Amino acid sequence: MSHTSPEREPILVTGWSKLTTGIVNCLRQAGHPVTVCADSRFENPASAPVSPNQLEINSSDRFLTVIDRLDEAADFSQVIACTDENEVQKKALIRQLEAVLPSDALIAINTESIPLSTLQQEASNPERIIGVNWTIPADTTYFLEIIANDKTDSRQVNAFYTTAKLVWQKDPYVVRNDNGIRTRLLCAMIREAFYLVENGYVTVEDVDRACRNDPGYYLPFSGNFRYMDLMGTFIYGVVMQDLFPELSKARHVPRFFNEIVQDGGLGMVTEKGFYAYKKDEAEQWEESFREFSHQIRDLISKYPFDYAEVPQPIRKQPVVQ
Repeated sequence: MSHTSPEREPILVTGWSKLTTGIVNCLRQAGHPVTVCADSRFENPASAPVSPNQLEINSSDRFLTVIDRLDEAADFSQVIACTDENEVQKKALIRQLEAVLPSDALIAINTESIPLSTLQQEASNPERIIGVNWTIPADTTYFLEIIANDKTDSRQVNAFYTTAKLVWQKDPYVVRNDNGIRTRLLCAMIREAFYLVENGYVTVEDVDRACRNDPGYYLPFSGNFRYMDLMGTFIYGVVMQDLFPELSKARHVPRFFNEIVQDGGLGMVTEKGFYAYKKDEAEQWEESFREFSHQIRDLISKYPFDYAEVPQPIRKQPVVQ
């Protein structure tokens, strides 16, 4: 439920997409008055602007303001900036923001593959720019990746982290070496999946089933390293010794994937990608994913990351017949 009190500091959000509408929901639920600037240009159809009503944004919320131009924004101490993964686009947005914001206003911009230092290069105040990656739906997941480096103001980074954890109900982490880790981990898994499909070991459906029905069960509970501890760390050491040399080191995008994209397979937005979708099926997937995200958040919240620090209920011992 969104708060209606403007007690928390106002925040400016750029863009109007599935990601940013989730961010707006997250901030409003925490009680922040939010202004959204919807003049960003989107190159990716999947991130194109959408109606607030489509994504559970309360457009009648009197503490939610939508503006069309960045030069209408003023007096914000913090902006959450979202663009496509395009260096030129990100740098242009940073220049626009620096032209209208106070010199000490924090700019938290998403960046998956572009080093933070690259985005800071032409900035007037590089120390106030940090990388912040969210995931969809931003208002129900615990995920938040914060990227810092030697140039960033550590006080602003720490304040952002604390707010995310205590106010926005996130479980954030800070990467202090210029690049995020979320996409690197994801791409390593995707590269191996591509290799297995490209070389005929399995189908796309096989990979999805393997991921969904094995790591899909334990990752929300423990993550990778704690799961290895839970199962027996030494076992993985033995397996990795033999398996690591065999993993894909490919540096190319496979032909079958390029053919999917070139054929207009951009995902559910075009009703085809790795799978084919019927008309209106994408909407059904969206609704199901939204429902699932609420359910999985509730489940994860019962088993927090610092599990040992949380008092556990006393369970009755099973009766052995």
